[in-house]
Amino acid sequence: MAVWKMSGLSDTERAECAKILKLMSKGDVLSLSDTVTNKLIVVEHVKEAVETILSFTKNAEEFLRRKKVYRELIFKYLAKEGVVMPPNSEKHQLVKRTLELWSSRKVVPAETDKTRQRPSTETASDSTKVEAGFDPLVLGQQFCQWFFQLLNSQNPSLGQQPQDWGPQHFWQDAKLRLLSRTGSEQMDEFLGAELVNLRLLALTRDERLVLSPNLDTQGLKVLTSPHGLVLVAVAGTIHRDEACLGVFEQIFGLIRSPLENNSWKIKFVNLKIRGQDTLGGTEVAAPSLSYNSTELQLLCS
Repeated sequence: MAVWKMSGLSDTERAECAKILKLMSKGDVLSLSDTVTNKLIVVEHVKEAVETILSFTKNAEEFLRRKKVYRELIFKYLAKEGVVMPPNSEKHQLVKRTLELWSSRKVVPAETDKTRQRPSTETASDSTKVEAGFDPLVLGQQFCQWFFQLLNSQNPSLGQQPQDWGPQHFWQDAKLRLLSRTGSEQMDEFLGAELVNLRLLALTRDERLVLSPNLDTQGLKVLTSPHGLVLVAVAGTIHRDEACLGVFEQIFGLIRSPLENNSWKIKFVNLKIRGQDTLGGTEVAAPSLSYNSTELQLLCS
C-alpha cells in the first residue's frame, strides 16, 4: 500500500512542533509516530520518528490535540516561549493560545522571498531592526513578542537566562507613564532612558511579575503617523508564580533611529495596571483593549 505525505504544516509550525517533540520522552515520540502513520512506517530512532510525525501531520491543531502531546508539555513549551498561562488552564485553552502564537509568527515570509519582504525582527540586541517598507500589524506583533520575552526573562523565578535588557532600547528622552489601580490608584511618570528602563525592569526582576500579552485582534492594535511614529497598543494578563494578579494595557510609541541601522527604539510607554480586585469578576484569560482608535490617534498627533 502506498503511503502519501499529508503534511500541511508551515515551516514555522514544523519548527515549533519539533520543539514540543524534544520535550517528550523517547517512548512517547515513537508511539506518536506509530499513531500518525497508523503503523505503516516503522522507525527505530527518535530523529526518524520526529521527521515522520512532522511529515505526516495534517495540521498544527491535529498535532497539538494528540493524546501524547500532554497538557503539561504545551504549558511548558509556552512558558519557554515567554507566554505565561494560568496553571489551571485546560488543554483546549493552551492549544488555542499556541495556535494564536504560531499564527502571529507565520506572517513573516521566508528570507528567500525578496519580492515580498516584510519586517523581520531579529533576536538579542538587534531584535528591533526591520526592513524598510513594512506591515504595521506585523511590526506590532513582532515587537510585542520581542519586548515581553526580553522583559520577562529578567524575572528570576522563571529560571531563564536574562536577555539583553537596558536603556539602549529607548530614546534618551523616553517617557514612562505608569497608572496602577490595585486597591488605590497611583500615577507615576519617569523621564529619560535610564529611569524608564529601571522602572520597567523592576516589575519583573524585583516585583517578580510576568506580563503575558494577548496578540489576537482584540488585544493588539497598531497605528502609524505620517511623521514616522508607530503606536503599538496591547492588552494582557499579569502573573506572579501561579497566581493571576490582574490585567494590563500598554501603549508604545516607536520611532526609527537612523544612526543605529534604522532600529526601532521606544519613545514613550503608557502602562495601565488593574488588579483582580478592580475587575469585578471580569474574565481575564484574553483581555481586550479598552482604547478605541480615536483615542490612540490622539497619541499619534
